[in-house]
Amino acid sequence: MGPSSLEPYKERVRTAEEAVRMIARGKTVFIGTAAGEPQALVQELARLSSELGDNEIIQALSLFLSPMREDMMKYNFRFNALFVGPEVRLAVKEGRGEYTPTHLSEMASLFDDGLIHIDYALIQVAPPDVNGNCSLGVSVDITKSAAKAADFVIAQVNPSMPTTSGDSHLHVSDIDALVWHDEPLLEWKKAPEELEYVQAIGKHVAALVEDGSTIQVGYGAIPDAVLAYLGEKKDLGVHTEMFSDGLIDLIERGVVTCKKKSSHPGKVLASFSLGSKRLYDYVNNNDFFEFYPSSYINSPCTIRANKRMVAINSALAVDMTGQVCADQLEHEFYSGIGGLADFMRGASMSKGGKAVIALPATAHGGSISRIVPTLPEGSAVTVNRCDVHYVVTEFGIAELRGKSIEQRSLELIEVAHPKFRYNLLEQAKQLGYVRSELSTAPFTGRPYPAQLERAVTINNTAVRIRALKPTDEELLKAFFYSLSEKSVYDRFMSYEKMMPREIRNLMAVDYGARMAVVGLVRKEEGPEIVGIGTFDVDPGTGWAEVALAVVDEYQNFGLGTEMFRSLMEYGKELNLRGFTAEILATNIRMINIFHFSGLKVESKMVDDIIQVKAFL
Repeated sequence: MGPSSLEPYKERVRTAEEAVRMIARGKTVFIGTAAGEPQALVQELARLSSELGDNEIIQALSLFLSPMREDMMKYNFRFNALFVGPEVRLAVKEGRGEYTPTHLSEMASLFDDGLIHIDYALIQVAPPDVNGNCSLGVSVDITKSAAKAADFVIAQVNPSMPTTSGDSHLHVSDIDALVWHDEPLLEWKKAPEELEYVQAIGKHVAALVEDGSTIQVGYGAIPDAVLAYLGEKKDLGVHTEMFSDGLIDLIERGVVTCKKKSSHPGKVLASFSLGSKRLYDYVNNNDFFEFYPSSYINSPCTIRANKRMVAINSALAVDMTGQVCADQLEHEFYSGIGGLADFMRGASMSKGGKAVIALPATAHGGSISRIVPTLPEGSAVTVNRCDVHYVVTEFGIAELRGKSIEQRSLELIEVAHPKFRYNLLEQAKQLGYVRSELSTAPFTGRPYPAQLERAVTINNTAVRIRALKPTDEELLKAFFYSLSEKSVYDRFMSYEKMMPREIRNLMAVDYGARMAVVGLVRKEEGPEIVGIGTFDVDPGTGWAEVALAVVDEYQNFGLGTEMFRSLMEYGKELNLRGFTAEILATNIRMINIFHFSGLKVESKMVDDIIQVKAFL
C-alpha cells in the first residue's frame, strides 16, 4: 500500500511542512503517545518552532520529543505533561513545563468537558481501509479521545503502524490533514542487565498469580521479570493498560489463552503497547488483541468485571500503613498517576482480585529504605492504603488486605532490607503503630530462612511449610485453641486452658537460638496453621530442645515428620550437635518421628517420660 491509498482524500493530503504551518500561535497542541508519537510531524514542529510561539504541548508519554524540546522552548513553547516520564521530568522540575495530575481513565473527560482544550492534535495512524477507517494501531490510549475532542486533527499516515482490532479506528472524515510518511515506529528495548534483586521480585510476584487469573502488567525490568516467571501458569488472561514483548512469549507457549476471562473472553485487551518491531508485527491484523481508549480500559468498573484480576504496579516508596507514593517524592515529580490507581482500585474490587505493588527494598545504592515509617514531607499518596493487597520486594511478600496497622507494619518491616528492619520497628513503636513490648529478635537475628519454604501434600491437602514469622501471632493463637485436650497434653504435659507462655514466646523467634517452622493450609477465610515445630538452642552445649504439635485433623499423615525434616535441615546449617526432647511415653507419634528420622538416636525412660537425643 502506497500514497495512492490517500487519493480518494486528496483534498486533505498535505506535506508535513504544510500541515504544521496550519498551527496558529498561542494554541494547544496534543501529541500522540509513546509508539504512536508522529515523529515526522514532531520534527517539523521543532523545525518551524521559530515561526510559532506561545504554544502549549500536551502529551502523556513521550519517547521522541526530547531532542527537539530545547529548541522549541526558546520560542516559548510550554509543555503540559499528563504523565511525567523521563522525557519531561527535568522540564517540570525546572518550571519550564507543567504536570496535570489525573487518572488515565478520566483524561478523556477532561478533553470532553473543556477543562483541557485541544486546538490541534498531532497523531499517527495506519493507512485507511476501503471504508476510510484509519487504525490508531498500538496507541489508542488517550490519543483517540484527544483526536475526537480536538478542533483540528493532523495525522501522519504511516504504513508501519499496525492495524488493530477493538475501538481503535478514526474515520478519515475525523481527520483534517493527512501526511504520508513511512518510518519505523519508536521502540522500547529491554535493558540487557538482569539484576538479581529484580529476578527475586519477579519470582515472588509470579507466585501470587493463580491459574486462570487475568493480569495487568506493564513494561520495565520488574514487569519483564514477572512475565519470565509465569511460564508454568495455565490459561492466564490479559487486561492491561499496556504490554510489551514479554507477553508474546507467554502467548506462544500457551500460557496466555484468555479462555478463563470473565470479561471479553478470548481477547487480550489493552490501550497501547510498547516494545520492538517483533511486537508491532505480531499484533498487526491479529484479532487476539483488542485495543480500546483508556477511558474504557482503565475504568475501575471495566477492570473489576474480570474475576481474579491481578494488577501489578511499581512505586517509589510505601509507608508502614500501606500508603503508596508513586508520582511525587519529597516535592519532586518523578512520574504520574497514570493508570496506577485505576488498576489498583479495579483489582481490589474484583472477585478474587489482587492489587500488587512491587518495588526494590532500597534506593540510591542501598542507602535508603523504600519501606518507610511515614512518607517524606512533600510526597504524594498515589494509592490509598485500602487499595493495596500485597507489597513485594526482593525479600518477600507483605500481605496487607484485612490487616490492622500493627500487622501491616510488621508485614512491611519483614520485606524491608534487613539492615533497616530494627530501626523501622523502633520507629513503628514510637508512632504507636505497634506495641512497645514487641520483641526485636526477629528483626535483629539471622535473616528469615526462605530456603525452608516448600509445599507438601498431607491428607490430600496442599500444606506450605515455612519458618514462623512475627506476623503469625494471630494464626498461632488460633492454632493453639484448635488443638484437642489430648494434643495439648501431649505437647505441654498439662491441660493448658490459656495459650501458654511457651507459645507466646515464639514470637521472639530469631532464626538462631530460637527457631520455629509451621505448616499452613490456605482456606477460603485465609491461611491456617495446622502444625508447628520448634527448637531452642542451649548455646553452652550446642544441643537444641525440639517440640512438635499438629492439629488432630492432620495427625498420622506425616506432617510432623516433614516439619522435623525442616528443623533437621536448618539445625545442620547452624552446626548444632543435635536435638533433645522429653516425650510422654504414650506419645508414640513423636517417638516414631525421632526413630525414623535417619539420625542416630539415644533414649532412656525416666518415670513416664522418654528422654531422647538425636545426633545431627
